[in-house]
This record gives sequence, C-alpha cells and structure tokens, in this order.
Amino acid sequence: MIQRIQSIWLLLAALTLICLFFTPIMSKNVDTTEYLLYIDGQHQSAKMADGAQLNGTPIGAMIANGIAILVCLVSIFQFKNRPMQKRLIMINMILIIVTAALSALNTSLLPGGMNGASIHIGSSLFVLALIFSMLSIRGIRKDEQLLRSADRLR
Repeated sequence: MIQRIQSIWLLLAALTLICLFFTPIMSKNVDTTEYLLYIDGQHQSAKMADGAQLNGTPIGAMIANGIAILVCLVSIFQFKNRPMQKRLIMINMILIIVTAALSALNTSLLPGGMNGASIHIGSSLFVLALIFSMLSIRGIRKDEQLLRSADRLR
C-alpha cells in the first residue's frame, strides 16, 4: 500500500486538502472590517471601537473539500484494483476543481468582489492537490506498464 509511489502522492494530496481548512485563501479589508476567506466560508471580523470582534462563518466549499479528502484516502486503499483507483482519482480531481470554483464564488460574494483582495497561500493549495493527483495517476500507469512487461516475459 504505502510502498507504491501513488499512495504517497495521494497521501500528500489529502494532506494538502486538509491544510485548506487552516489557511486563508484570500483576505480583503473594507473600512474597519477584515474579511478572511477560508474553505468553509468567509470569516468576517469587524473591529469595533471597544476592541470586540464579530465573526461569521457561512458554509461554502467545505463539504466538497471534505468529500475530496475522503475520496483521496479511500483511493489509497484501492491499490489492488487499479482501474477503480484511477476512476476515484479522476473524481477527486473533479471535486478539487469544484471546491476551487465554489471558493471563487465565495470570493465574488465579498463586498466589492475581488477588487483589492490579497491572495494567500491557500489559493495555491488547490493547484498543488491537483498536481499530486496527476502524479498518482502517473504512478498507477507506470505500475500497469510494469505488470504488462512482466507478463510478456513469462
């Protein structure tokens, strides 16, 4: 299971998607309110005159990200069924793209849209998870080629 390289790539993709819960994707300052966009929605903290903060977290792409993490972890244990593992990884890549699109939709719902917003490291984690998924598919294809060449030698 873990001795195959695609399992390591899938584990890295799952860890990257888990990191999305803890890193902001974008931030924007509007008047005295700072909006931080995380995967579970926007965390709005309005700094009042007395120092109190108001926080709101609408649910956004969190569900799609959670499903993508689960699919990624399930596909690690499908190492005996390579075609199913490849299909699960393709579904995972689609879920990552859907999560990125929903996060972009949440960004456009910020006051004033994306104008003046600063991009954080969380926005690049989507691309990193996609790269890890593509590398795992590449590892599965190399395994299949190795098995075919071994079958030819028999």
